[in-house]
Amino acid sequence: MHTTLKGLALALTFAGVLGGAALSQDRPNIIFIMADDLGNADLGYRGGQVISPNLDALAAEGVQLQDFYGAPVCTPSRAALMTGRYPMRMGLQTLVIFPSHTYGLPLEERTLPQALHEAGYETWMVGKWHLGHADRAYWPQNRGFDHFYGNVMGEVDYFTRERGGVIDWQRDGTFLKEDGYYTDLIGDEAVRLIESYDGEAPFFLYFASLAPHAPYQATDELKALYPDEVDPLRQSYMGMITGLDRQVGRIRAALEEKGLADNTLIVFASDNSGATSGLFATGSKTAEERATEEGGIQQDAKAPAINAPYRGGKGSLYDGGTRVPGIVWWPERLAPRTVTAPLHMTDIMPTLLAVAGAKGDPARPFDGDDIWATLAEGAPPPDDEVLINVEAFRGAIRVGDWKLIRFAGMPGRTELYNLVADPGETTNLATDEPEVAARLEARLMELAAEQKPSEWLKAQPGFVGLQGATVFDPDFDIGDDGLPTEKAALPAN
Repeated sequence: MHTTLKGLALALTFAGVLGGAALSQDRPNIIFIMADDLGNADLGYRGGQVISPNLDALAAEGVQLQDFYGAPVCTPSRAALMTGRYPMRMGLQTLVIFPSHTYGLPLEERTLPQALHEAGYETWMVGKWHLGHADRAYWPQNRGFDHFYGNVMGEVDYFTRERGGVIDWQRDGTFLKEDGYYTDLIGDEAVRLIESYDGEAPFFLYFASLAPHAPYQATDELKALYPDEVDPLRQSYMGMITGLDRQVGRIRAALEEKGLADNTLIVFASDNSGATSGLFATGSKTAEERATEEGGIQQDAKAPAINAPYRGGKGSLYDGGTRVPGIVWWPERLAPRTVTAPLHMTDIMPTLLAVAGAKGDPARPFDGDDIWATLAEGAPPPDDEVLINVEAFRGAIRVGDWKLIRFAGMPGRTELYNLVADPGETTNLATDEPEVAARLEARLMELAAEQKPSEWLKAQPGFVGLQGATVFDPDFDIGDDGLPTEKAALPAN
């Protein structure tokens, strides 16, 4: 996507109408619901087996994004959402932030909640952050959120919230030991926030579910909804998605009860598509721990998500890893439709800022576009180019119907697919369409030259092991029970 004109467009945001979204004093409340590792073909409205009536209703009443892309894994996709910029510009293009890593979303990046907060929004987050944990400067409440309840690392146990010897569960910096199931707890918090909302300013709620990311843990009641499923991991996985769907229903009910539904814009998406192998399903566990923990999965085992008809799964550059379910719901302003143009997670921030009358940072131009006219009118998006990801050893780009994947190394490999004719990416046309392949590869190389060195690749030589020992903010002591406690301030001299 082209960044040259985007800084100029952002400077005009407050002037009146941007991208077809009329600005007024009655700006919408905004809720972004992020699923984690959700299979592209698992929800009911996508032909899946999962019981998901609330998400199915959002899809039926809203705009379905058929060709919507995240990144191959969690951290890059969340960085794209929070900045409107490709993660390769921040060194976050490779894999995810491990417990042993000390880096995070660069502090100079202007985030979506920061921009909305400065435009007068109340900003709340519940759930999984995964954009930096080793220094609290990276935490959500220091990146634009007025309120944060959840975990700052990646996966945690759904019942204990433990990860790497740390109880990673807090409310605004106070760490908690609470009974309850992860998805229910963040749903409770979201409903409380909506119920206590005073209406003085519009709100932005980022509801970042951990489900259905591994470990595959569901309550007995959720698992019992799928009595015929013989694979216990698949049974739990399906129950986890239904548990998330229930929270979507609770959020909508709370909005209706407060009379807020008509002026609330809801966006739903997954960060990446579902894991199909144990290698990308879960984190820092030894083989023995994976085999014995509830919901654990061996690295060489098949994970339970279904991404059909797309090829691959989480971690891959094929559409089975990066094309994700997407829904935009606001019946007062958006008629139901299906959008088949290629869109990207980076498009969310510029679009929401346009709707909200907020502005970005001209010094860090968006890679995404304001796609409001596409959502509201079915117009073609401003740009048909999507950089799916680029790293030192591989990259992928989609332009219109064409997608190119380049694997570096020796001897390297180039793959070209026409996604309209071949959505499963089964027939490599790089030899048959050399001019198309050359054009897309040249553009991919142009973008690759703009990437910053990968923070993950820089960090990995620092330890040996799977994901390494957890590093946490030095101002906190970790007790024997795993609960972080802020150190007492030293007396002044």
